[in-house]
Amino acid sequence: MKKLILFVFTLLMSIGLIAGCGGDQPPADENTSNQESSESNQGDSFPITIKDALDEEIVIEEQPEKIVSLIPSNTEIAFDLGLGENIVGVSDFDNYPEEANSKEKVGGQELNIEKIISLKPDLVLAHASSAHNSTEGFKQLKDAGIQVLVVNDAQNFEQVYESIEMIGKSTGKQKEADQIVSEMKEEIDAIKTKTQEISEKKSVFIEVSPAPEIYTPGKNTFMNEMLTIINAENAAADLDGWAKIDQEAVVEKNPDVIITTYGYYTENAEEQVFSREGWKDVTAIKEKQVYDVHSDLVTRSGPRLVEGVEELAKAVYPETFTE
Repeated sequence: MKKLILFVFTLLMSIGLIAGCGGDQPPADENTSNQESSESNQGDSFPITIKDALDEEIVIEEQPEKIVSLIPSNTEIAFDLGLGENIVGVSDFDNYPEEANSKEKVGGQELNIEKIISLKPDLVLAHASSAHNSTEGFKQLKDAGIQVLVVNDAQNFEQVYESIEMIGKSTGKQKEADQIVSEMKEEIDAIKTKTQEISEKKSVFIEVSPAPEIYTPGKNTFMNEMLTIINAENAAADLDGWAKIDQEAVVEKNPDVIITTYGYYTENAEEQVFSREGWKDVTAIKEKQVYDVHSDLVTRSGPRLVEGVEELAKAVYPETFTE
C-alpha cells in the first residue's frame, strides 16, 4: 500500500496536480539567469545571492551545515554532491540512496513544519511543484530564521542541469555540481552516438499507470525527451504532457515496444499488458516486446535520469545497447 501511495504522489507531482496546474500545459521555461549568484560572488564563497524558482532573491550568508530536503529529486542531487552528512531531514517518500532511509522524516504531501524547525536546519531545499501548497509553511520556516530555497520543477534535461547547479551553488558545492552536469552530458552524448547507427526507429508506448486508468507521457515530458535521445518515436507524441489514454487508442497506435514503469508496486506488470483483451494484434504484444523500467529512474529529475535513458535504450534496442 505504501508503494502505491508513493506512486500516486509521484504521478500527481509529475502531471502538476499538486502544484495546482493542469498536466497538459507545457512546462514553464526556466532561465539560467534565475540561478546565477551576484557577480561579486566567485566560486563557493559566501555570502551568495540566488534567485530561486519563485523568482525570489535568497541570500545565504554562510555555507549550510544542516539541510532538510522536501522532495526525492533534491535529496538525490544533494547526496550526489557529497552532502549526505549535512542532510538532517528528508521527505517521507525519499528512498535513495540507502542512507536517505536513516534520515529524519519531515512529511510528504503534508509537511511537518514543527519537526523541520526542531531539526534546526540552515537551509531547506523545497520544490516548485508543491510550493504553492506550502506557502504558509514556508513562511513559518522563514520566520524561524531558516532559509528556504525553492528549486525549479525541471521538465527537461537542461532544467535538470539547472537544478543541480542551483543546489550546488547554494550549498558550496559548485565544482561538484559542474562535474555532475558534465558527466551527465557526456553519457547522454555517448548514447546519442550509439543511436546514430539505428536506421529503423521503433515506436514506443510508455504507460506510467496500469489499466483501467492508463496515463502516458506525451510531448513536453522527460520520457519524450528520453525517447528522442535513443532515436525512438513516442507513440503518444501527439498528446501533451502526462495524458490519460483509453485502451482502444493504444491499440490503434500499434507500438513496436511497450514500456511500463509501475512494476515496483504491481506484480507481473508485463504479464498484465500481455493478457489484455483486444491487444493480441498489437506489434509489441505479438513480438513479446513489453518491458518494465523502474519509475524512479525515469521520473526523478536528478543524476539518475541518465540511468533511466540507458534502461530505455536497452529495452527498445537491445541489439545496440548490450553489456
